[in-house]
Amino acid sequence: MSDRNLYLECETGISGDMMVAALIDLGADRQVLEKVLAGLPADGFSIKISRVKKAGLELCDFDVILDRDHENHDHDIAYLYGDHGHHKEGHDHGHCHEHSRNRECEHGLDHQHGQDHEPHEHHHTHAHRGLPEIMEILDKTPMTEGARGLAKKIFDVIADAEAKAHGVPREEVHFHEVGAVDSIVDITAVAVCLDNLGYPDRLGCIVRELCEGTGSIRCQHGMLPVPVPAVVNIAAASGLKLRITDMRGELVTPTGAAVAAAIKTGDWLPGAFCVEKVGLGAGKRAYERPSFLRAMIIDSDEADDGYLHDEVTVLETNIDDTTGEAMGYTLEKLLLAGARDAFFQPIYMKKNRPAFLLQVICDREKQDVMEDIIFRETTTIGIRRRRLERTFLPREVVTVTTELGEARLKEVKGKDFCRRIPEYGSVAELAEKSGRPFGEVYEIVRGAGN
Repeated sequence: MSDRNLYLECETGISGDMMVAALIDLGADRQVLEKVLAGLPADGFSIKISRVKKAGLELCDFDVILDRDHENHDHDIAYLYGDHGHHKEGHDHGHCHEHSRNRECEHGLDHQHGQDHEPHEHHHTHAHRGLPEIMEILDKTPMTEGARGLAKKIFDVIADAEAKAHGVPREEVHFHEVGAVDSIVDITAVAVCLDNLGYPDRLGCIVRELCEGTGSIRCQHGMLPVPVPAVVNIAAASGLKLRITDMRGELVTPTGAAVAAAIKTGDWLPGAFCVEKVGLGAGKRAYERPSFLRAMIIDSDEADDGYLHDEVTVLETNIDDTTGEAMGYTLEKLLLAGARDAFFQPIYMKKNRPAFLLQVICDREKQDVMEDIIFRETTTIGIRRRRLERTFLPREVVTVTTELGEARLKEVKGKDFCRRIPEYGSVAELAEKSGRPFGEVYEIVRGAGN
């Protein structure tokens, strides 16, 4: 994980417009954004960037304003929730239905702001675009390749979630409100702002968890529970953590979840860090607490210590009714499946029974695979799991030329030292070809690397 990161604090949720506003507040270039959106091959919209007050805090607000022909009327709160228990403040929630300009339901993205409207029947035709049509729009938009790739990645995340929700191939997914102009503007704006701030080359992104509300919300197909299917599918596919709060309403829109999933590079904060900048993006619906997204650019105080830092998962289990052969086979399978390291050692358990302690170190994304192998190949019935921070040295594999041929070494660097360690496989290969002892070849390779 990078030492300099964008940290998204999603205590009251996340949506497309909140994200854009927070990034602008962080310092994303407004002129660059406005120029890109002016070249977006779509009609019927304008944008408004302003400052608003919430709970005494001054926040940035990003609004996509649609003309009469494109308006989706996303402020019919009584329709959305089936009652009048929510106060209008316009936060995009992302559900497809006839009465709202929401672009994120299980079919698409979050629907941003707009003007206030009294509940009434609406007869505007809604845009239903497929993924290829949206990709074509992005291809024709004048932005950097980095921003274009990020916008496409966010749409890909949503397409996969929709395909799973509806049981169809992603190529057959037809977005409803997500294909509307306002949704495309939001995602394009997020991508442009992130690219402008230096993501991902100079900036990682930490998303610890997404806080979601409770209750239900009306969609095109009826009332759906919160979190909605698209958000659940995105969280499941990307490993995003959801925390359900007691706030009634939808705090996380599919657009917000898709953005978080597409840009997250880590989910833990360093023990200490410096805050470079803070951006506050306003939400548009009133809940018990003010709705806003806080984004911070942070720099770990460990950034100058010369080392790298990340987090790994450690799995371990005690096994007292298996053989050494079975443990050796399990160890091989774990390493082949991508474990960073794995080992077992003899221990004594209750009643002085001899047993093995098996420990596996892996990336979080691999922990389910590792656990499956352990349960299948051993007799254990339980595995302990914990997350640990790790400090390690930068490393790379280099090639040197020796009298016996080319050999590979692992080069590791510290604050004021550099070590080159011969790779076992390379030394063994040269020893086999030359007929010389392994130890002798090892010293030849090590000497060539120094």
